[in-house]
Amino acid sequence: MYKGKKVVAVLPAYNAAKTLEKTYREIPFDLVDEVILCDDASKDSTVETAKKLGINHVIEHQQNKGYGGNQKSLYNKALEIGGDIVIMLHPDYQYTPKLIPSMVNIIGEDLYPVVLGSRILGKGALKGGMPLYKYIANRFLTLTQNLLINYKLSEYHTGYRAFSREVLETINFNENSDDFVFDNEMLSQIVYAKFDIGEVTCPTKYFEEASSINFQRSAKYGLGVLRVSLMHFLQRIGIGKFNLYRVLK
Repeated sequence: MYKGKKVVAVLPAYNAAKTLEKTYREIPFDLVDEVILCDDASKDSTVETAKKLGINHVIEHQQNKGYGGNQKSLYNKALEIGGDIVIMLHPDYQYTPKLIPSMVNIIGEDLYPVVLGSRILGKGALKGGMPLYKYIANRFLTLTQNLLINYKLSEYHTGYRAFSREVLETINFNENSDDFVFDNEMLSQIVYAKFDIGEVTCPTKYFEEASSINFQRSAKYGLGVLRVSLMHFLQRIGIGKFNLYRVLK
């Protein structure tokens, strides 16, 4: 709880049994009231590990719905249980839970309604093991997005994010893709709805157990990002009209 605001951490999980406990143990439970884990039909013991740890809410997808589909289940559940500040934390330990207090503080003090943990602020991305081709793609896509979306972020591709309840109740995230481009669609919706976004420097960790998509999936994601950015541009200048940008409240 932060100044009367309920804090919920949501964990999109897929084959995270080896890293889940380490991630969970570092969550600051003096701030975080509840944890929701959504298992996207893992082939390992992720669900059993989550229940053993005593995670408050464990959602089990019987069929794999994808990274975006996983997040939809998590955010809908977070709203259902009354979350006021919702932090998405990957259970593969690629992002440190130790940044949660900073992210909660920023939203809880009404400085920004959205906070991203940026791997690009500072010089830690390559040092932390980000593959060179992903770093170059990240920089190219971010530059293109900043121009088309008419916003300025250090990166649009981090998986470490925190949102106020108002943001999740306003944007039409259930309309988004079930694939990895969900993250990008969400930021596009947030900018279009005129919510400000804050960023904090986040260390990068790439290691064997950390989830990472291959080159083929990365290329598909990159094309999806360009498509979303173009849609945003057309919507912004009044030529396009996409249901993605329908404001719910």
